[in-house]
Amino acid sequence: MRFIFGAALALALALPAAAQDARVTFKSAKSGSSYYQMSVQLAEAMPDGIDMTVEESQGSVQNVMEAAIRGGDYVFTSPPALVDAARAGTGPFAERASPKFAEVRALFPIPSLTMHFVVRADKNAATLADLEGKTLLLGKGSFGASEGEKYLGLFGLEGKVDIADAELSNAVAALKNGQIDAFVTAGSYPAPNVIEAAAGTGVTLLTMSDDEVAQTGRSRLVIPAGTYPGQDEDVVTTSLPVVAYATTAMADDTAYALTKSFWDGKAAMTKGAPWWGGVTPDLLDNVTGPIHPGALRYYEEVGIAVPESAN
Repeated sequence: MRFIFGAALALALALPAAAQDARVTFKSAKSGSSYYQMSVQLAEAMPDGIDMTVEESQGSVQNVMEAAIRGGDYVFTSPPALVDAARAGTGPFAERASPKFAEVRALFPIPSLTMHFVVRADKNAATLADLEGKTLLLGKGSFGASEGEKYLGLFGLEGKVDIADAELSNAVAALKNGQIDAFVTAGSYPAPNVIEAAAGTGVTLLTMSDDEVAQTGRSRLVIPAGTYPGQDEDVVTTSLPVVAYATTAMADDTAYALTKSFWDGKAAMTKGAPWWGGVTPDLLDNVTGPIHPGALRYYEEVGIAVPESAN
């Protein structure tokens, strides 16, 4: 699926001379995924002078690994915690450490992976504790599935919830015909499968207490009221932040132009794909390492606060 933002992007951005005709490669996710769609949208939002090529990826670990061997034209997405692990040589990078990982620099946030606990409205559920005794579809092999399973253990629900043996792609149909009471999904909001379920069946999104959020070790995120049909109140949940990165090999002017183009084009992108509406400067608080000097220049110009670790 491609999203065209013609007038966009008719923004007459005055790019620095060094960024004119800049060519960059954007590596994000598997084709067909929402994050691949986002990368296409970003590429189409770039003004004249920045030629962005979208490259399919098998995941964030691959994205970070390639930062050690790619040049100054390389842009990729990753959760900040994974970049931290690469710098420290831990986790998936324990056997593949590289001093090049220390040169990774953040540019701007993109939509976070947001946890959704979706329950049929007629099941009268409001919190995670209300999942007890219900049939829940977790799915398999995804961040949402592993995270949802973790939460069942954290909050005393293990063995008290009937786990459906089905793929997440079947969740909306299974919810509608009563085979399941609830499902878990993680993605940028508004998530298409949650919109479909809310419109066709009527659902409740479970909210979490601040103490529950803290126990998960994830970032707190609020899904605003009105995001989904029938959602009358804000929903507190957790998220895995995702950030666009480059390395110090990228010219400052190019990093500046990319960052400026992203924020200047975000409103137009939101009209075509609402998940961009959840990206605000506050998400920069999730950046745990340095921000690229070119991006910092933009944030200083427009008065956007960055974390103390940014420099």
